[in-house]
Amino acid sequence: MFSKSSLGLLSATPSNWFMNSIAFWTFVLLGCMCIGGYFMFRKFLKVLPKADGKSKLDWQNYWVERSRPLWSDEMKAFLDQLVQPVPSPFRDIAKHSIAAEIGKIAVESHAPEVTREHCIRGYIVATPRRDNRFLISFLEKNGIDYSPYQHLIK
Repeated sequence: MFSKSSLGLLSATPSNWFMNSIAFWTFVLLGCMCIGGYFMFRKFLKVLPKADGKSKLDWQNYWVERSRPLWSDEMKAFLDQLVQPVPSPFRDIAKHSIAAEIGKIAVESHAPEVTREHCIRGYIVATPRRDNRFLISFLEKNGIDYSPYQHLIK
C-alpha cells in the first residue's frame, strides 16, 4: 500500500531542519527577552525613590518644568543639534535628561535665560562617562569650544 519512499513523510519524529529552526528561534527570543528585561530593569531603578523621597525621573521632571520659561527657541534648536548623534528611538529620552541637567544648571546659577554655555555644560555633565569619546568628537566636529569645561570630561 505505501512505498518505502513515502514512509519518510509519515514518520513520527520531526525532521532535523525543523528541530534546528525551533532551537534557533528559542535562542533568538530568549536573547531578545533578556535585552528587553535589562532595559526595563534600568528604567525600574530610575523610578525608585532616593533618600529624599524623589526618584531620578521626578527630579528630571522638576528641573525641566522649573526651567521651561528660561528656554528660547534658539537654545531649543541648539539642544536638538546636541542630541542628533543619539539614535532616534532614544533621542527623546536623552533630550529630556539633558534638558533637565541644563535647566538645573541655569536655575541654580540664577540665570535670566538658558545660554549656550549652560547647554554645553549640561550636555557634558549629562552624557555618561562611557560616551565621552563620542562627545568630544561630536563637539569638535561641530566646532563647539568645550575647553572651559574640559575638567568635567573624565
